[in-house]
Amino acid sequence: MKIFSCTSLLLLIVTLFSSVVVADSKQILVQSTTSTANSGFYKYLLPMFETQTGIKVNVVAVGTGQAIRNARNCDADVLLVHAKAAEDAFVADGFGVERFDLMYNDFVIIGPAGDPANVSKQSDIHNALKNISTVNALFASRGDNSGTHKKEQSLWHAININTEAVKPSWYRSTGSGMGATINTAIGLGAYTLTDRATWISFKNKDDFKIQFQGDPKLFNQYGVTLVNPEKCPSVSQHSAQQFIDWLLSKKTQQSIAAFAVDGEQLFYPNAK
Repeated sequence: MKIFSCTSLLLLIVTLFSSVVVADSKQILVQSTTSTANSGFYKYLLPMFETQTGIKVNVVAVGTGQAIRNARNCDADVLLVHAKAAEDAFVADGFGVERFDLMYNDFVIIGPAGDPANVSKQSDIHNALKNISTVNALFASRGDNSGTHKKEQSLWHAININTEAVKPSWYRSTGSGMGATINTAIGLGAYTLTDRATWISFKNKDDFKIQFQGDPKLFNQYGVTLVNPEKCPSVSQHSAQQFIDWLLSKKTQQSIAAFAVDGEQLFYPNAK
């Protein structure tokens, strides 16, 4: 039987205690999307949580694809993004414990006031996109594997247009976040797909406006997931779960519903 000296035993206890402290630290890291950050959502909501709990929430705001990759690399305690299929795969692969619906809004097509592709006159998003491609009107894509980019690609694929393989001259991929892509679209006089919250919060609109909206196919669901501590032992499980429970609570859902910019509600809570 192995015998520990007093010093060795003390060091072992300190090491184990330190591990517990790290695992249940009073701060968490959330990998999230640019839309929740750019809209001012976190600046509005997080101080409420931090005041109530003393837990500091650090947010990394990137495209959904990058956020999920970061979480798979264990660089997160919580994942809050908007690409349900990819989120479900994250859980199915053992990286997430359970995914919950949190809130939703929708995507819209913005474009120049002149609306050269007559997008605003179309009855559904598929016809709107067909018009853009038919008249070779410029379209700016994020091209960054974000939730918005994934949605945009699914819409093109639905009308049998493969913009990734064909690379039509009217299609411009920015490889950037939503704000930068909107700026590019405005500079080019191009259409683009954006989440409504980012557009409402965007300051440099120039003569651009929403040219198409309201199709149910543009529904935009956000979800929240605890990163699995069995895959990622560094996860601050207790604090992260406390944050998720708080987001899903009735009171916080009411606070989410109350968040508005210039009188317009940005997100609609739908936690079950």
